[in-house]
Amino acid sequence: MPRRFCAWLGLSPGNKISGGKVLSSRTARVVNRVAILLRTLAPTLGRTDTWLGGFHRRMKARMGPAAANTATARKLATIVYHLLKYREEYIDVDRVVYEEKFRRYRVSRLRKQAAELGYEMVELKEAA
Repeated sequence: MPRRFCAWLGLSPGNKISGGKVLSSRTARVVNRVAILLRTLAPTLGRTDTWLGGFHRRMKARMGPAAANTATARKLATIVYHLLKYREEYIDVDRVVYEEKFRRYRVSRLRKQAAELGYEMVELKEAA
């Protein structure tokens, strides 16, 4: 399972909860060369024009650089796990298709939030 592989690498949060209160959600301190390599690759990946680069930039804007490096390293670890387990070749996702899918997700989320607040979203027509 990729979750266990990521936990072994120390790339998964260790949610320590007591009585419903989150005490800590830091990633475990693990000395693992693969995890170090993946965390080192993450910022470089953030400067590329790929879907993983877009993911890293989105996470960096939302959570900060350190957490974005860990999140991107975790995504890379799940990809590596899948490729090794099923012995498949890596097929790169088209960046435009990935960003359009994410845009549709954001619009649907905004529509749902607007409906909960009693508003209705209307698309603007472009002025020719």
